[in-house]
Amino acid sequence: MNWIILIIAGLFEVAFATCLGKAKETSGSESTYWYIGFLVSLAISMILLVKATKELPIGTAYAVWTGIGAIGTVVLGILVFKEPATFWRLFFISTLIASIVGLKLVSN
Repeated sequence: MNWIILIIAGLFEVAFATCLGKAKETSGSESTYWYIGFLVSLAISMILLVKATKELPIGTAYAVWTGIGAIGTVVLGILVFKEPATFWRLFFISTLIASIVGLKLVSN
């Protein structure tokens, strides 16, 4: 169950990064809504991370949490913000995914 909580926390990390990106692209009240989304997503992500670390090792949990956030943010950057999907970018994201899976396999 703690791994599921950690994955959800990582997805909310992606959400708060996405909200920051969208807030940067907008202005006025629309930008304010994106910043509110950022704060809500940030709070949920942190609460879930704290909950997951009560049972999982902090080093593993933090690495997985940031990894999910990094992978998700890069993928959304490519799909939503039209960032480049170069070979090396995708290659290193793939190695990050392999590292997260490896951490899961060697952790409780």
